[in-house]
Amino acid sequence: MDTLFQDYGLWPIVIIGAGFIIAVAKSLVQPKTPRDWRALGGFAAFIVALFTEMYGFPLTIYLFSGWLTSKFPDINFFAHNSGHLLETLFGWRANPHFGPFHVVSIVLIFYGFSLLSKSWKVLYQAQRAHVLAIAGPYARLRHPQYAAFIIIMIGFLVQWPTLLTALMFPVLVAMYARLARREERDAQRAFGGVWEAYARATPAWIPRFSVPSRLEQSKI
Repeated sequence: MDTLFQDYGLWPIVIIGAGFIIAVAKSLVQPKTPRDWRALGGFAAFIVALFTEMYGFPLTIYLFSGWLTSKFPDINFFAHNSGHLLETLFGWRANPHFGPFHVVSIVLIFYGFSLLSKSWKVLYQAQRAHVLAIAGPYARLRHPQYAAFIIIMIGFLVQWPTLLTALMFPVLVAMYARLARREERDAQRAFGGVWEAYARATPAWIPRFSVPSRLEQSKI
C-alpha cells in the first residue's frame, strides 16, 4: 500500500498549499460579515477537499482504479501526474502541466482571483460610502465576487477533477446563488429605486461586455 501511494501522503504540502490558497482568498475578501465568512468558508472547504486528494490520499482514483486501469492499462494512475485525469482521458501523453486543460485551468484561476480582488475592493469602498456598488466589475454583472469564487473552482476542477469536489461544486454554486439573492433583497431595501434601475440595466451572472453609457449611468 505504501508503494502504491508513494506519490501521495504529502500532508505538509496539503496543509501549506491549501492554507496558502485560502489565505490569499481571505486577504482579498477581508471578510467582515457572516455572509462574507460563509462565502469564504464554502470556498475553503472546496480547497481543502481538493488538496487532500491532490497530495494526500487519491480517493477518486482509488475508487475508480478498476475502470481506469481496464481502459488505460499502460498508465499508472497512482503516479501523481496521472491525477490530471482530463489530460489523461483525452489522450494527452506529455507532461500534463503543459497540456490544454492545465493551461485553461491556470487562466481561469488567475482570472478568478483577479476578479475577486477587484470586486471586493469596489464593494467595500461602496459600503464605507453607504452607496450602491456599480463601478468596476459591478458595472458588468451584479455578483462578480461570487462569480469569481465559481470561476476559480471551475479552474481547479478542470485541472484536477475529483469525486468529492465535483459533488461539492453544485452545492456551493447554489449557496452563492442564495447569498446573492439575500444580498439583493438587502440592497433593494437600502437603495430602493436606485437598486431597481441598476438591476434592470445589469445582468446578475452573465457579464455585459459593453461599458454602460452615461445615459444608463445617470438612471442609476
